[in-house]
Amino acid sequence: MTDVFGTLGPGCRDEATLSEMFATGMTGIRINLSHVMLRDCLEEIDKVKRAASANGIVPKILIDMQGPELRIGKLKEPIGLNEKDELILATEECVGIFAPGNKAVTLDHRILKALEPGHDILLDDGRIAATVTETDDESARARVTRGGILNGRKSIAIVGKSVDMPALTESDIENIKLACKSGIYGVMQPFVRSAGDLLDVRKALDNNGGKDIKLYAKIENLSGVENLESFFDHADEMIIARGDLGNAVPLWELPGVQKDIASRCRTAGVPFMVVTQMLSSMEHSKVPTRAEVSDIYNAVLDGASSVMVTGETAVGEYPVDVIRYMRKTVEAAENKS
Repeated sequence: MTDVFGTLGPGCRDEATLSEMFATGMTGIRINLSHVMLRDCLEEIDKVKRAASANGIVPKILIDMQGPELRIGKLKEPIGLNEKDELILATEECVGIFAPGNKAVTLDHRILKALEPGHDILLDDGRIAATVTETDDESARARVTRGGILNGRKSIAIVGKSVDMPALTESDIENIKLACKSGIYGVMQPFVRSAGDLLDVRKALDNNGGKDIKLYAKIENLSGVENLESFFDHADEMIIARGDLGNAVPLWELPGVQKDIASRCRTAGVPFMVVTQMLSSMEHSKVPTRAEVSDIYNAVLDGASSVMVTGETAVGEYPVDVIRYMRKTVEAAENKS
């Protein structure tokens, strides 16, 4: 049976809603640790376990690590960015020197060092775009080319350039230690670039009593696509994570990249998951688009062992309906195949 994963968040935090989601066909849930620590989620994990147990299910609880993903720092409040606005990017120590009226975000110094004038940057999975105009050792300025509302801790990508960040952050290591004691089923490692990234995570799990915890490798960049076969012996499942993967290649090429990864996994007999915007319209609609159900259906026909929604349940208005449409579509595809 194909696993159906939701994502935990304000949209589905209460136990009654979680119970309905499991009753409707959800088999597991993702906890995104990009913004919180696992220790802050223990009460919610207990709710998940109780809600699943009420439906005779042992839930597959996944934690999504911070990993080497590039992100902006925290913001006191969201920033509204319009086309042609100037956005300042600076280290935490430096950002305070800019006037209060400036629109500014903090960045790790390693990301700032990689920026050069003319670089295009993508924020929040590409929802917002800008072009770098000036740089120095501690800051950069960029001109917004596609506006939107920017929240803290959102992703940032430099088009055509990678930044060497460690596979595990200090927060990741702390979360792994607690995961090994908390009944976590699997760890999702973002932006896997090489087998070495996976070996680092596996070692951290094994050294902390997590030998039975599954390791999921998120394919989100071109290095991951190119080195895919080298991951097969070190991870239990691949994840075709189309958000950042769609920033790494022209968007119209993304379906072909997804098909290629799926084919290579099938040939090797390696399970894979498909995720990102599978039912995106349902954040605010009780009914999905025809394109969305076709996307889920075809992912299952291509051999996906798991499908996952993110914001649709985490912050969406209709989390139970999201799971219902996903499970029904998965079943229709399974019956066809």
